[in-house]
Amino acid sequence: MPNKLLKRYFLNYSIVIPYLILNVIGLIMVYSSTSYMKAISDENSAKIVMTQAVFLIISLILMAVIYKVKTEFLKSTALIKILFTSGIILLVATLIFGIPINGSKGWLRLGFISIQPAEYFKFLIPWFLANEFAKRQYEIQKNEFTIFRTPIFMILATIALVVAMPDLGNVVILALILIVVLAISGISYRWTVILAPLFILGSFFLTQIVLASKGKFVPSYVYSRFQAFADPFAKGILQNQGHQLANSYYAIYNGSWFGRGLGNSIEKKGYLPEAHTDFIFPVVVEELGVVISLLILGLLIYLITRILLVGIRATKPFNSIIALGIGSMMFIQLFINLGGVIGLIPSTGVTFPFLSQGGNSILVLSIGIALVLNVSADESRTNYQLYHSQYIQND
Repeated sequence: MPNKLLKRYFLNYSIVIPYLILNVIGLIMVYSSTSYMKAISDENSAKIVMTQAVFLIISLILMAVIYKVKTEFLKSTALIKILFTSGIILLVATLIFGIPINGSKGWLRLGFISIQPAEYFKFLIPWFLANEFAKRQYEIQKNEFTIFRTPIFMILATIALVVAMPDLGNVVILALILIVVLAISGISYRWTVILAPLFILGSFFLTQIVLASKGKFVPSYVYSRFQAFADPFAKGILQNQGHQLANSYYAIYNGSWFGRGLGNSIEKKGYLPEAHTDFIFPVVVEELGVVISLLILGLLIYLITRILLVGIRATKPFNSIIALGIGSMMFIQLFINLGGVIGLIPSTGVTFPFLSQGGNSILVLSIGIALVLNVSADESRTNYQLYHSQYIQND
């Protein structure tokens, strides 16, 4: 190790390498899942994957910038509040001027690009709360309820705006991120032990209430997803609400253990809606098979685990909370997408991390990864300095 502790020497390759591999697989699968429909429409079959590649390049540049800045800069309260407030302003603008897609007004067009402001709160919420809770660790240890002295109302206001869109998928993700970050804020583990089973039971009973109410208390598109979840093959459901989930099952069945071969999916040819976004994983299974798909899933879980380990091993509260928050965000998104495409939970329109097409999604995930790489390097450099100072003293 050279005398000058350059930050690049502390880059966490156990996070960077899986990230890059997953993005390469994502580009391949985005092209495979979109090229057929573009070709029969006499459009450039590589149009969507080229756009995805541009967003990936932008993401890599942003990652380099975020990684290079000092961790202390990331703790700037002014910076975080400016970003958070800007996000809320964009959410309000989206509610007023947004583009309705699939019953949700979640997209805002800015010139030649469209953004989904709710997506960016996936890393803004853990970043914001990590900064707030890190400054109050002594207070929290003395009195756990001081966590509510932080501006949590800003988070709740954000979630309320996403509810108004309505964007069910992002509402669930943001609410779960808030719960997870509160659980790791420094309060006693007993709250998690008590509240986790209550949350699971509450989710079960909420599902039953929505189905029993026949859509009286929720938007029609939300109720239709609950109907498809209950039985996608039911009479009158299969041809409508259950069409997407049923074709997801067909794709997985067609793929079997070793797949039909890259590019040979049947379901992507107009049978499976959103084959390149929400339901890309069934296409992966159909083309590459269960075995390869499980390896890809295992690589993603490995990446998430390495991110969580950064948080678990961190010695500084800010570093720990932000890494655990980002890792939890990715796991939550993975669970909600995978649960939706295999019928474990109602489909919510959430993308599969790194594999699904979506510029906003790849930007958000990449910024989250960059924040983790930054705090990981900070922890590694601190540990290195501590070790060598002790070594010199002992010598």
